[in-house]
Amino acid sequence: MFSSKTDGPRRGRSFDSINKYYEEKQFNNEINKSSFNNTDEDLVKTLSSEKEHTAVVFSLKNEVGNLVKALKIFQEYQINLLHIESRRSRCSNSELEVLVSCESEREILTTIIQLLRKQMNDHTTDPLDKLCTPEDDIPEEPWFPKKMSDLDKCANRVLMYGSALDSDHPGFKDNVYRKRREFFADLAMNYRHGDPIPRVEYTEEEVRTWGVVFGELNKLYPTHACRQYLRSLPLLSQHCGYREDNIPQLEDVSRFLRERSGFTIRPVAGYLSPRDFLAGLAFRVFHCTQYIRHSSAPLYTPEPDTCHELLGHVPLLAEPTFAQFSQELGLASLGAPDDAVQKLATCYFFTVEFGLCKQEGKLRAYGAGLLSSISELQHALSSNATVLPFEPKVTCRQECLITTFQEVYFMSESFEEAKVRMREFAKTIRRPFTVRYNPYTQSICVLKDVPSITGMVEELRHELDVVGDALQRLNKHLGI
Repeated sequence: MFSSKTDGPRRGRSFDSINKYYEEKQFNNEINKSSFNNTDEDLVKTLSSEKEHTAVVFSLKNEVGNLVKALKIFQEYQINLLHIESRRSRCSNSELEVLVSCESEREILTTIIQLLRKQMNDHTTDPLDKLCTPEDDIPEEPWFPKKMSDLDKCANRVLMYGSALDSDHPGFKDNVYRKRREFFADLAMNYRHGDPIPRVEYTEEEVRTWGVVFGELNKLYPTHACRQYLRSLPLLSQHCGYREDNIPQLEDVSRFLRERSGFTIRPVAGYLSPRDFLAGLAFRVFHCTQYIRHSSAPLYTPEPDTCHELLGHVPLLAEPTFAQFSQELGLASLGAPDDAVQKLATCYFFTVEFGLCKQEGKLRAYGAGLLSSISELQHALSSNATVLPFEPKVTCRQECLITTFQEVYFMSESFEEAKVRMREFAKTIRRPFTVRYNPYTQSICVLKDVPSITGMVEELRHELDVVGDALQRLNKHLGI
């Protein structure tokens, strides 16, 4: 719910990243014709970091055994090699350029360079101009959560919560309501990753307010909600106590979602910034309020509340395809520039909050802002609403309206179509890396160099091997 450093030294540096750095610095990247008799400073510069991570680039004759001889020196000094990469020299087809990324003390590195010079003195070698670069000069990705517990640093950065209500809020003059809101805010602010979500004993007044919203919306769902929503709602009634006379507990809802789509619930005190809210989605974590709107206006709320979260969002978060769409929006936001995050937030607003889809030739709602608002749900599916095809490049420029109906709604043929279009849009975001979610460790993997990408390829090979084995067994069973 939102309103409109790094994780350590780099462990690998590819030729492309080094060359890109020098292009930006306007250095000459031509290879100097020289021998290993160049000074140590010309041959190698250490990448500054706490652990003395070092990159060495050198050239040697493309002859059998030369590379083995060079690498053996590192082995003899028990240097931990993090990354090795070679390519044909740009100046001579008979030579190779070699990049070695390692961990080393500067003194040991100097010794290695001297041994390399001595061992290779019979071969012409060509060091790259200004071989390596101080890592501090190369831009690093900004901090963002990389493990689920990191959300503890984001979830409490709420923009508005507790009794700090606007003067036009229905509960602004109600001191009892404002005190109750402080209670819910404290529960959320004290929550930490791994804790069970506190169970709440709702008052009779709160249950009545929920009941009015629940009853009125359920009259519209059969003709206005998408089929995925209608499929999930009965399951929530069965497993989480969705009833007119009962407000579901977030812990029960979170457990249900985890089994259905891998999403979990995290209580939040109020509005989060777009960046912090979307970061949660990257981990399949949905920040959810626990408080109920004011009883004087049960069919209206100026802010998301439990009625909006549980009736609008949760049923579709139980759908795997929609859950993946939501997560990919979150992943695209990690480490992205502010302007890109705002565009992603706008796309989220007009899909997850106010999105429409077409099913059996008719418009149906899947956006939580519609499915939790009686009046706007009716308006969005009426002939008075302006509906356009969902296209992220267009949608991201549309103004988001909070206190009135939207001027335009966006329609997708399916969640799958919306997901494909968002993936293509995410590729245009300016980031020197990409990310993926590891469901086994519930952490974010940053793909920015050859080793990290290679690791992912190995995982994919294993998954494809499992698929291949399954197909073979199926063919055998069918006698194909």
